[in-house]
Amino acid sequence: MSIASIMSATKRIAAAAIAAGTLFAVAACGSAEAGQSGSQAAAEGGASSQPAKIEVVASINQWGSVAKDLGGDLVDVTEIMTNTNVEAHDYEPTSQDVAKFTGAKVVVVNGADYDPWASKAASSAKATVVDAAETAGVKEGDNPHVWFSAKAREATADAITKAYIAAEPANQAKFEELNKAWKDRETKLESKIKDASAKLSGQPYAATESVAWYLADDLGMTDATPSGYAQASANESEPSPSDLKQYTDTLAGGSIKLLVFNTQEADATTDQITNAAKSANVPIVELTEQMPSQYDDLLDWMDALVDQFAAAVK
Repeated sequence: MSIASIMSATKRIAAAAIAAGTLFAVAACGSAEAGQSGSQAAAEGGASSQPAKIEVVASINQWGSVAKDLGGDLVDVTEIMTNTNVEAHDYEPTSQDVAKFTGAKVVVVNGADYDPWASKAASSAKATVVDAAETAGVKEGDNPHVWFSAKAREATADAITKAYIAAEPANQAKFEELNKAWKDRETKLESKIKDASAKLSGQPYAATESVAWYLADDLGMTDATPSGYAQASANESEPSPSDLKQYTDTLAGGSIKLLVFNTQEADATTDQITNAAKSANVPIVELTEQMPSQYDDLLDWMDALVDQFAAAVK
């Protein structure tokens, strides 16, 4: 499988009105002093001429972190999904979640039917919508976990920056500067991925769910998940007993060098698979779909995962 594959209520601080009668009652000297005092107040933030922050809503925290990195102190980002204990595909937003889209100027969704509730809420709001999957050419039915893809990360970052510039053209230079800083970090990450691929390229791995397929593909690894199980997982159905036996037998046979385990979709079936991996001394890389709270942002998380993949395969 190849990679083909985050409204508008501006806040302004109102300047305090100066009573006209008082202004005319003072002498010329007093008027000058009043003018000076007003200038000082404006300089100190008493009457700001700067635009309010761009209100941004991101459906999931990993794209929210990118939106923050690219907007700095010029944006205010709200993330809807942040809990790594919630099964992401079946998430049901509250009315409060949906209401958050109403005042946003920019919305970042994942797309590819991963967060359809967010795409629906965004479509009825007056906001610029950045669809991460769409930026990378990933369609509904394709693997939707596009934040693991270097191509999708870069394309989404550029789309977010474009949306920010359209919302606040006066700050174009700052947004372009933040975009460059982010891309410098992404370039370092991709260099690290390239270095790790020297060791991992061609190494067969299996997964309990295809969440990290894009990252493994960027690392040059080969998806050797038994086909029957993989098909059942893709269709969100239960694997048959024979599919499960084939999986555990494959792990016991020693051909699999790494098991990728999505802990957000743990159940009795994945318990059986991970236990088989442990019995066969197959290294396990555990991960989640939503970005864990210990990471600063998406790139920080991806950097740590590359290290985990590289360390797991001997």
